[in-house]
Amino acid sequence: MDIKKLYNDFEKTKKLQRLLQNKGTKIYAKGFIGSATSFQIASLFQESEHPFLLIFKDKEEAAYYLNDLETLINKDDVLFYPGSYKRPYQIEETDNANILLRAEVLNRINSRKKPAIVVSYPDALFEKVVTRKELDKNTLKIAINDQIQIDFVNEVLFEYNFKRVDFVAEPGEFSVRGGIIDVFSFSNDNPYRIEFFGNEIDSIRTFDVETQLSLETKKKITIIPNVENKFHQENRESFLKYIGEKTILFIQDATVLNEKLNLLYSKAEAAFEKLNKGVTHLEPKQMFLTGNDFISQAEIFSVVEFSDSRLFETKFEVPFYYKPQPSFNKQFDLLINNLNENSFNGFKNYIFCSNDSQAKRLKEIFKSFRNENEQNVAQFEIVVTPLYEGFIDEENQMVCYTDHQIFERYHKFNIKNGYTKKQNITLKELTSLTVGDYVTHIDHGIGKFGGLQKIQVEGKTQEAIKLVYADNDIVYVSIHSLHKISKFNGKEGSPPKIYKLGSNAWKALKQKTKARVKHIAFNLIQLYAKRRLEKGFACAPDSYLQAELESSFIYEDTPDQMKSTLDVKTDMESDRPMDRLVCGDVGFGKTEVAIRAAFKAVDNGKQVAILVPTTILAFQHFKTFSERLENMPVKVAYMNRFKTAKQKAETLKELAEGKVDIVIGTHQLVNKNVVFKDLGLLIIDEEQKFGVAVKDKLKTIAQNIDTLTLTATPIPRTLQFSLMAARDLSVITTPPPNRYPIETNVVGFNEEIIRDAISYEIERGGQVYFINNRIENIKEVAGMIQRLVPNAKVGVGHGQLEGKKLEELLLAFMDGEFDVLVATTIIESGLDVPNANTIFVNNANNFGLSDLHQMRGRVGRSNKKAFCYFICPPYSSMTEDARKRIQALEQFSDLGSGLNIAMKDLEIRGAGDLLGGEQSGFINDIGFDTYQKIMNEAIEELKENEFKDLYEEDNNIENKVYVKDIVIESDFEILFPDEYVNNVTERLNLYNDLNLIKTEDKLIEFEKQLIDRFGPLPRQAKALLDSVRIKWIATNAGIEKLLLKQGKMVGYFIADQQSDFYQSNRFRKVLLFVQSYGNVCKMKEKQTKNGLRLLLTFDNVKSISKALEYMQKLNGL
Repeated sequence: MDIKKLYNDFEKTKKLQRLLQNKGTKIYAKGFIGSATSFQIASLFQESEHPFLLIFKDKEEAAYYLNDLETLINKDDVLFYPGSYKRPYQIEETDNANILLRAEVLNRINSRKKPAIVVSYPDALFEKVVTRKELDKNTLKIAINDQIQIDFVNEVLFEYNFKRVDFVAEPGEFSVRGGIIDVFSFSNDNPYRIEFFGNEIDSIRTFDVETQLSLETKKKITIIPNVENKFHQENRESFLKYIGEKTILFIQDATVLNEKLNLLYSKAEAAFEKLNKGVTHLEPKQMFLTGNDFISQAEIFSVVEFSDSRLFETKFEVPFYYKPQPSFNKQFDLLINNLNENSFNGFKNYIFCSNDSQAKRLKEIFKSFRNENEQNVAQFEIVVTPLYEGFIDEENQMVCYTDHQIFERYHKFNIKNGYTKKQNITLKELTSLTVGDYVTHIDHGIGKFGGLQKIQVEGKTQEAIKLVYADNDIVYVSIHSLHKISKFNGKEGSPPKIYKLGSNAWKALKQKTKARVKHIAFNLIQLYAKRRLEKGFACAPDSYLQAELESSFIYEDTPDQMKSTLDVKTDMESDRPMDRLVCGDVGFGKTEVAIRAAFKAVDNGKQVAILVPTTILAFQHFKTFSERLENMPVKVAYMNRFKTAKQKAETLKELAEGKVDIVIGTHQLVNKNVVFKDLGLLIIDEEQKFGVAVKDKLKTIAQNIDTLTLTATPIPRTLQFSLMAARDLSVITTPPPNRYPIETNVVGFNEEIIRDAISYEIERGGQVYFINNRIENIKEVAGMIQRLVPNAKVGVGHGQLEGKKLEELLLAFMDGEFDVLVATTIIESGLDVPNANTIFVNNANNFGLSDLHQMRGRVGRSNKKAFCYFICPPYSSMTEDARKRIQALEQFSDLGSGLNIAMKDLEIRGAGDLLGGEQSGFINDIGFDTYQKIMNEAIEELKENEFKDLYEEDNNIENKVYVKDIVIESDFEILFPDEYVNNVTERLNLYNDLNLIKTEDKLIEFEKQLIDRFGPLPRQAKALLDSVRIKWIATNAGIEKLLLKQGKMVGYFIADQQSDFYQSNRFRKVLLFVQSYGNVCKMKEKQTKNGLRLLLTFDNVKSISKALEYMQKLNGL
């Protein structure tokens, strides 16, 4: 970037550099603003040999400048130094990710690598740090080719208080597997994997916690224990004493820094007074730094201040002439005039965009302006680099504007969140098996899982899964048939019936279920088929208005959001009626997808109806839509019970005449008296709140109209429906950048907790929700809050208030007129107050899962950390279901857990009516997964028979799948040996993963991952991977059963002699093969108890690799 060069050669930069050569200089750099500061500091740093310490007024500001400097210099030399806890003396509230970042900085300063820029803020400097000597003593250094014993490393790690686990997940853990040690040091974002060869270190690499796979190799590493905890009793020193004396300090506002440090210190003293005196705690002066200490310690350093209120006596003053970026209120003609004026005055224009798509949008908008107004757009250069704040530099005659200020979008900062604890339990864990679980085997029914078992086949060891049935009968399931068993998910609490082996009861139940499912599925597919054949309205491609609307979105689109928007638009542009479910977690931008779709429909001359579940939400959406579409030629109206009859009649009249483009309303919209002039799109929001009746009524209105459904926690029926492809599903799982997970706490009713949380929130300028679902005592609760936090303004809202009043109350809360809203669940659906970041739910045990999830989603909608407190009685006095619900929410505090919660809900409630009201009994009898399998089979059969014409391409004789399930029996050792993978659950997971792999690429990747995690593959594991390849080829060649025994390989072809397979090219290939390789294999017919079978026999197959070789020949023809 020539801007960088410009600043490097700028005479004032050179002047500052000269002044900073002398140690202890105090300089006042006047007029530093916005990102001009970043450019200036970056060019100073590049010419300087000294480390820099930048102190900004708070964490947010520091984070923005950190990002700027990372893009201008590089990520390795710019470090962030955060505070480690929220409140003094609350050790358990330390934030592991921050401790990691702090340790990284201390380590870097200590390691005497080249100087770095450290970006920090008062709260971080407030805490004293361990001394250099201490840190040196407690650092383990390891490099490649070092001679060192595994046991020694083991000892040292125990001494550092590291915890030994099976698989490393967070800082301070390590694991040993054979010759591999995994360890998560506090000085690096990712854990290290150290591989030994005897007593020599063979390789060191970092790996990813979630996948456990290696990322990059390292030559040498340092392992550091938790610097904040391990050295509690040691003496500490201020961070200024820790850094080298040559460091240059840049302080944004020294007076604020001084005040903040003193304020924090007085808080710490107050907290210290309250502590339990029985336990020895270090005194505040040993742990923390006061403002006065800071100033006296800073005297020896060179300091650059850039605010008017100066603390130090500055010898030199260097004035800079910068001005902030003017505001254009999204008015592009103003912007264009401004750019033209700048060019005319000899200034050079730069516009900084945060990504390519944003740059493209800008160009498009300028282009459309040029076409419309014949107005010339001055020369400007687009630079794709995110910047914090634009500025005008009068001395260098140049203008740098940022796109997010032009569009008034929210600009996010990224703090390298070294390690965030992965707390979402995955679907994998919900379905993972432990001994004693009930499982369903599709052929034998429900039994109990007995773990992995070694069995002997012809003297060779194999591994199988043991299932126990009634009368203690045992079935061993080969690891090749894992897909036949699944965990039983029915109603909890009541154990399912365990079947007797070989009895007909299970078969009969399967048949019965299939018949029922088929009947229901038949109707569904018919409806779907009808919709597929109907012609709807096809929209035109995007207009420039659409582009302008989308670029004015204040957040950055997440990839999923872009994809969903694209899916919806593609559906609208085709002439088949759209039926799409957009499932995204609370606050993930589903509304934005809806706004874009609605605008597209209006742009094409159609009307849009938006159906919402509650009165408040109708109003809220009305506000959101009106705000987003205010500069567009669109009229938005809404209908709910707060409107008078006269207003309603007026709206209805305008609807019929086509004057209203978008109407938002509760289920009144489905009434007979609502007439549209030309309805083109129906949007259903918060779909989980509507009953089946309303939805089916909608179906009739909207038979050939595009329908878009939005939901956060899809209720099981719709989830199922979409999984079955009866409608299209788009899932938005990526959280908007810079949203934090919501910290969820389950607490008893405790006044102190309530007081602390509310005052903490108000102190940081936020607001609080307090949900109390009993109107009788809601006033008392409000009174209690007022008593606990006297300076808070408290408002009370519930459904029995008059419409107008409630609306005013909620509006006032949205505008921040009071701090605490005590309300009933009227807020749960969709009230959006970005400034409210703490929510209490009283008696949380009385709510359903989806309600709790929705309520929790009311907070954490901005870039601040949010807190959620569920107040409930002790676990022992709650019902089983309530306890499960609360625990599920605690586990899933991660963003994007809506879908997981829906799945968990299925498990808690039993998977009731997936297709309608009646067959919940079935699911409890056979388990959810098996039910799904049967359902898929039923749908497959319908596709092949009743609905042949609809699915022609699937039924083509060559493409058709003939063998759904192949049985392999062998006497080779095919398994992962114990000494290779010794954790049983992990072995089962690996077998499961292997079972799901369908392509060669994936298999090779799987092999690499194994080698990476557990070392080189043993012979048995290689054979296991090859057997999977054999399975694929055999399935494709129409073989239903494959025996590999006593040196022979025998394949049984499809039993049904009338099958189309025998007419296909695939079978012809097999015949050709037999003719060409008569010396290796024979084909013959054999009479078995199940009738006549066609066999293919290979002799002389002594190993799996030989078998694979033959199979590949068969496939190669």
